[in-house]
Amino acid sequence: MNADTMERAAYAGYELRFQSLFDAGRAYAFPCDAQGHVDMDRLSDRARANYLYARTVVGRELLTPSVQKSL
Repeated sequence: MNADTMERAAYAGYELRFQSLFDAGRAYAFPCDAQGHVDMDRLSDRARANYLYARTVVGRELLTPSVQKSL
């Protein structure tokens, strides 16, 4: 297994989820490893902007993120 394959395997199956404080049906979710680390270099420009926004509004619009198994 090369380093790139190992890195992809670490990110497979987990997501960092930011749930809305006000709307239970609204959330932001981003691929991450089991510890909740998001590789921002692998995100699209839009996903990266959403990730940075979600981090900024924790406690005001979104709950503290949680690591969950991807569906």
